[in-house]
Amino acid sequence: MTADARPLSRRIQARVFRVINVAMRVVLGLPFATPLGSRLMLISYKGRKTGRVYRQPVSFVRDTDVLLTPGGGKWKLNLADGEPIRIRLNGRDFTARPELVRDPNEVERLLAFMAVKNPSVRRFVAIPSVNGQFLVPAGGQQKSPPFTRSLLLL
Repeated sequence: MTADARPLSRRIQARVFRVINVAMRVVLGLPFATPLGSRLMLISYKGRKTGRVYRQPVSFVRDTDVLLTPGGGKWKLNLADGEPIRIRLNGRDFTARPELVRDPNEVERLLAFMAVKNPSVRRFVAIPSVNGQFLVPAGGQQKSPPFTRSLLLL
């Protein structure tokens, strides 16, 4: 068994979200729009090892016909570029094809865009500062986080 290298605050946050996400799955899965739907969506995808279907609430920011979502957490490991996933957005189901963005400069640009559109993103993701360096959450490591860019096929 390996020790968790994440800071205590991030481990606590992960446990809290595991509990909160149970209720979020129910609310975001409703067949009508809810106030949470303006910044959260429910994605459904298959596990890469088990084939089991998972439903994960994630934040997003709309950029014209593209939904941007930070790629924090292990759920993103189950996504493959261009492999269709189901999105539940404002009570309606859509098919999307995720595009994982790994280029540090593009990730920085997209995170900054998300922070302007949805300032609460700053609480969960390292956001670049004015000089282009990522601001590190308390106890976190400075790195370029993976970013998921989901293309909606409407």
